[in-house]
Amino acid sequence: MPEVDVVQETFVAAAPELVAAALADPAVPAEVWPGLTVTVTQRRGREGQRYAVDGAWRGTAELWLEAYADGVVVHAFLRVDPVRGTGSARARARLERTMRRAVMRYKDRIEAGREPGTAAVGTMAAANAR
Repeated sequence: MPEVDVVQETFVAAAPELVAAALADPAVPAEVWPGLTVTVTQRRGREGQRYAVDGAWRGTAELWLEAYADGVVVHAFLRVDPVRGTGSARARARLERTMRRAVMRYKDRIEAGREPGTAAVGTMAAANAR
């Protein structure tokens, strides 16, 4: 079992195509997992991407996109071990906190301008509401 096993699930009220396109941007891994070398190992289209992680920590990461209701649940995973010795509790907490904040920033960017309780961004219901 990896020393760091972080899972975050965030609902994004937007069409699956919009979320997939936003999170497929090559800049995303550097923002979600800064300081690590993150390489795409599997592009899964509307279902997200899987990554190999290297650097001070080594293992895998994933952004799995699951269509749900009128939006998408973004499941963010990070499963890594320190390269040398044992990672400090502070370093592990920083990895987790950074990942969670980055995913929430993407949620905010994708949903920008959407009022709570209104149709998901990029859906037919949102287009018809205009």
